[in-house]
Amino acid sequence: MSLAYLDSSSRDDRQSGGSRRIPITTPSGRFEVWTKRVGNNPSLRLLLLHGGPGSTHEYFEAADSWLPAAGVEYYYYDQLGSGWSDVPVDGSLWDLDRFVDEVEQVRTALGLDRDSFVLLGHSWGGILAAEYALAHGAHLKGLVISNMMMDVQAYNAYARDVLMPGIDQQALAEIEALEASGNYENPRFMELLMEHHYVRHVLRMPAIDWPDPARRGFDHMNPAIYVKMQGPSELGISASATLAGWSRFADLGRIDVPALVIGAAHDTMDPAHMAEVARRLPQGSYLYCPNGSHMAMYDDQETYFQGLIGWLKALA
Repeated sequence: MSLAYLDSSSRDDRQSGGSRRIPITTPSGRFEVWTKRVGNNPSLRLLLLHGGPGSTHEYFEAADSWLPAAGVEYYYYDQLGSGWSDVPVDGSLWDLDRFVDEVEQVRTALGLDRDSFVLLGHSWGGILAAEYALAHGAHLKGLVISNMMMDVQAYNAYARDVLMPGIDQQALAEIEALEASGNYENPRFMELLMEHHYVRHVLRMPAIDWPDPARRGFDHMNPAIYVKMQGPSELGISASATLAGWSRFADLGRIDVPALVIGAAHDTMDPAHMAEVARRLPQGSYLYCPNGSHMAMYDDQETYFQGLIGWLKALA
C-alpha cells in the first residue's frame, strides 16, 4: 500500500454534498470525523467501516453502483486519522478500544438504532465491527464481517503456509529484506508487492486497470495508524503491531445478531476460516465470492453486492 497522506486541500474539497462532521471525545481531547449519508430508508441503514487501519471510505464507492437502486441507506465514514476526518499526531489514539468507542459515538450522533442499524466492516473494519458487536450488540439490527479472519495468528499462518509459498521466492526474499531493513517506502517494495501479491490476492486486476476509488483508498493511507496497528508487513500482521495477539474466534458465539460473513477464493484471508466464522455465529450466514480476492467488491462485484443486498433485504 502507498503510505502517502491525503493533503488537507483534498480533504477540504469533500466537505459538501451531504457530508457531516461529527464531534467525538477521546482521551486526548475533542476531534471531528467525516461522514456522508447516501439514500433514505429508515428501516435499513448501513454504516461502512473501512480497512487499513488508516485507509479511507473511498474504496467503498463501488457501493454507489448497487445500493441506491436497492433502497439501502448507507453511510460513508472516515475513522479518526483517516481521509477527511481530523488527523491528530498522537499515537495513543490508534487503539482498538478507542476506535470501538468512536464508532459508538458516531452511531449515536447519526441516530442509528436496533430497528435499522447494520454495521459492515471490511478488512481491519471487520475487526472493529466484531469488537463493536461484542461491546454494543444491543444496538445492532445486523452485522457484516467482510474479508477479515477473526484470529491474527491464523491469518499469519495462512499467509506463511499458503500465500507466501505461491510467491516467486526470489521476489519474496527481496520483499522480506526490504521489510527487515525498514525500507518499506522504497518504490521497489511497492513494485514487488504489486506484481507478486496485490494483483493476485488484494485486487485481481492489472494494476493499470484498478478502479479509481480503490486506488485512492490505497494512496491515501495514513502510515502512522497502519504501521502501529498492522505493522509494515504486507504479508500478515507484524509481531510488533498492537493487533498482533488479537483473536475473537472463541467469542463468536456471543455475537447473537443476524450476521453475514463474506469470504473470497483468492483473498489474503482463508475462505475456509471465514466459513467457520459464519458457522460459529449463532445467526451467521456465509457469502462466498469464487472469483474474488481481498477487495471482492471489485473483482467479484456482482456476487458481492447481490449477496449483500439479498441478505440486507431479508433483514428488512
